[in-house]
Amino acid sequence: MYTYPFEKLEVWQLARKFRKEIYGLVNQFPREEQFGLTSQIKRSASSIGDNIAEGSARLTAKDRAHFLVIAYSSAIETVNHLIGSWDLAYIKEEEYLTLRIKLEEITNKINALHKAQFNRAV
Repeated sequence: MYTYPFEKLEVWQLARKFRKEIYGLVNQFPREEQFGLTSQIKRSASSIGDNIAEGSARLTAKDRAHFLVIAYSSAIETVNHLIGSWDLAYIKEEEYLTLRIKLEEITNKINALHKAQFNRAV
């Protein structure tokens, strides 16, 4: 089976694992949040890896860098949803901090990859 280039990226692999954690986490959210916060955090967490993958298929470095900006933005949106989840007591402080640290690692790697792509585009 062919392995696509994005599958080899450590940042995509981390985003994939992170998405799985988020999907497991939201199972404990109240049922009334199913179409609210639960849906929003699942979509933003999924969007991180989705945009890394989609960007990797773009032909120009500028296009690839653009999708990394979107992936970064999705990670920041996910941070905001985690803060809201903690504020509403849907997650414990320990869960919040653990996931926040993982997102920080992902955003740092997205930034490094973006910088490399952007430098190629210039």
